[in-house]
Amino acid sequence: LQSMLEELIIHQPDDPIQFMINHLKQNNDDAPRICVLGPPASGKTTVALWLCKRLDAIRISQETLLFKEALALTEEAKAYKERKEKIPNVLWANLIQERLSNVDCIKQGWILEGFPENQEQAWILQSSGIIPRHVVVLYAPDTVLIERNSGKRIDPITEEVYHTTFDWPRDLLIQERLVKPEDLSEQEISKKLLEYHRNFPGIFHIYQKILKSINADQPSMDVLSQVLTYVQTRHRSAAPFTPRIVFCGPPGSGKSLQASLLAQKYGVVNICCGQLLKEIVAGKTKLGELIKTYLESGYP
Repeated sequence: LQSMLEELIIHQPDDPIQFMINHLKQNNDDAPRICVLGPPASGKTTVALWLCKRLDAIRISQETLLFKEALALTEEAKAYKERKEKIPNVLWANLIQERLSNVDCIKQGWILEGFPENQEQAWILQSSGIIPRHVVVLYAPDTVLIERNSGKRIDPITEEVYHTTFDWPRDLLIQERLVKPEDLSEQEISKKLLEYHRNFPGIFHIYQKILKSINADQPSMDVLSQVLTYVQTRHRSAAPFTPRIVFCGPPGSGKSLQASLLAQKYGVVNICCGQLLKEIVAGKTKLGELIKTYLESGYP
């Protein structure tokens, strides 16, 4: 229900009833909607791939959008990449929106890896109705990330990430096909880390209520366990809550006192059944006369 209200507010459709019907037909409100963020070499890909397997969700990353999807804007984005120019935030957001509108993402949910990269991307995604339920932020000291980056290797078939020191595969076939990613110089990674640290405060400001920071400088299974625990939690709704309380108990147990104290503290209306019956009898109405017979005879 909260998701549907968010969509109504964002899209403001001409026909709200039909919009809600379509939402209920198409959307799975229990499907995961997760962003996995963090600096380079913090383990975003490893976490995203593992979550996709555990939650049966769709992983979306820069690589999948540019090289594994046949989207309308893919060629335009690739052209920027080939010219070694930065892909505009609006173009990235439009690519993501187009991909997430596909049926598999709607039904199975999605893991957005490495997006948004900055506050502008986050604002554009939100204005497009792309609002994650959970945002996982991995962190580690820059010295650790630079060391990790130097030994990083990728399996081109599964896209899983390995490391020459910390996580080398036992399978010889996997070892033979591992490749070294591009742009692994210490100067390049330092530049990317600086950009990440510059952009992160803006992202934190937008997602702070649904964001969980997790230390990536620990055994991978500990990281994955903490991530899974967090993304399986349900956030408390921000919708207004009207309390409805019933006090039960034997005579003399203190029901009236506790009800009076709660009504005074929280400003709720205290309805005492006994007092209510007495007031009706005092009104001398037909209902009051009927109730009076039971009260005088001591029957409930």
